[in-house]
Amino acid sequence: MTENHPFLRLAPVRMEYLYRNPDIIVFNDVLSDYEIDYIKRIAQPRFRRATVHDPATGELVPAHYRISKSAWLKDEESAVVARVSRRVADITGLSMTTAEELQVVNYGIGGHYDPHFDFARKEENAFEKFNGNRIATVLFYMSDVAQGGATVFTELGLSVFPRRGSAVFWLNLHPSGEGDLATRHAACPVLRGSKWVCNKWIHQGGQELIRPCNLEYQKESIIRPIPQPIEKFFR
Repeated sequence: MTENHPFLRLAPVRMEYLYRNPDIIVFNDVLSDYEIDYIKRIAQPRFRRATVHDPATGELVPAHYRISKSAWLKDEESAVVARVSRRVADITGLSMTTAEELQVVNYGIGGHYDPHFDFARKEENAFEKFNGNRIATVLFYMSDVAQGGATVFTELGLSVFPRRGSAVFWLNLHPSGEGDLATRHAACPVLRGSKWVCNKWIHQGGQELIRPCNLEYQKESIIRPIPQPIEKFFR
């Protein structure tokens, strides 16, 4: 992120650190009601059962541990979708050159996603076509949830409850490019209501001059000591 970005000077964004090392950040009020309603409307007719990357083949397949409906939206098809991608670049300071399309997801009653990493492990063959692993995640909340539906970082003891219009941001990789095991997270079951989110996954390609790797090798199997969260619950 860069505080000197022209966009942030003209339209400051209120951000909160929920955790430090790894940094889990919430950006408040970064999606308007119009944008949310528009994205929901164009995504809903395309909904299919959500899939995951098969670690052996890299193909997308359904899984019992992810119960939701999802659709993918391209920047080229809508000025609104393209504007959301530009906003991700503005607030994170990262390039969207090799970012994935905007994924829109709806969790109904009982919908959930078991603990997982957004990055691909060394033995997995998932993101070759995207020019590098998923360096960062931006998760937009497009609805409040009456009960349940929190995003839980299982290694950190941190729960983030959905708030319409806000977004959660974190880096999935250490500066060395190794996966950060402390970013393991899950979507808790929705107990009452409906949960709408959209994701923007950002890849390593295009970040070479923005966020260069360092020379210190960080083994994926090592989890450094984890400090206490700054703010455990976000409501």
